[in-house]
Amino acid sequence: MEALKVTQPAQKQGRAGQGTVLGFPLKGFGFFTSLLLAFAAAFFTFFASTALAIFTLLAWNGIGHHAVSYVVTYRYVGLPAGLLVLTIALPLFGVLWVRAKVGK
Repeated sequence: MEALKVTQPAQKQGRAGQGTVLGFPLKGFGFFTSLLLAFAAAFFTFFASTALAIFTLLAWNGIGHHAVSYVVTYRYVGLPAGLLVLTIALPLFGVLWVRAKVGK
């Protein structure tokens, strides 16, 4: 069998200035898609940072023989991280939605 040869380089699709993040295009999101992505990012951040904080506190309590409550991980790590991502993601995806509306 012959090896296939690429004769032309792959061309970028779309207009200039429209990028991607991890392969996902940053254009054309609808209103509800933008809201869903913003809240999904905050949801994921909340649970990921809380899980990391729980395991860190588990090690801290186990190694140092402390008795710190695990409520601290939700209140002082997970909630602020989730709210921070939400306050960044809502305007970001809102701007992307407005750009998609104006660009049509």
